Amino acid sequence: MRVVVQRVKEASVKIDQSLVGSIKKGYLLYIGITHEDDMSVIKKMAEKVKNLRIFEDENQKMNLNLSKVKGEILAISQFTLYGDTKGNNRPSFIKAARPEHAKPLYEAFVKLLSQDFHVETGEFQEHMEILSINDGPVTIIIEMD
Repeated sequence: MRVVVQRVKEASVKIDQSLVGSIKKGYLLYIGITHEDDMSVIKKMAEKVKNLRIFEDENQKMNLNLSKVKGEILAISQFTLYGDTKGNNRPSFIKAARPEHAKPLYEAFVKLLSQDFHVETGEFQEHMEILSINDGPVTIIIEMD
């Protein structure tokens, strides 16, 4: 599993010109799932994201997690995080999980995060337009196997 975490001032997602999700301060998550992932990986990743400390404290040190700043999450499924361009200019997505495997794991991940935070989402397998104002910018890539 691979998650790109962007610290944002705000973020939103549109499908067919229609707003389907929007957050203020928090995390914009791009979530990639591989065919080897299972619920144990999903649970570990959810804990990692919940506890990640990338917001600044009073000393301008990245020391605060999402809970401490009362942040929100916009979670976007993105199989292209497993695009492999080694030897090619056209990416291969062979490492990305098939939708029938990825969708239940993505939904479980969102459900785990929703236990502690307000979470908005796009729609699985839809073409989406993502708008965001990155704060910092701060972008962290987390991988679990």
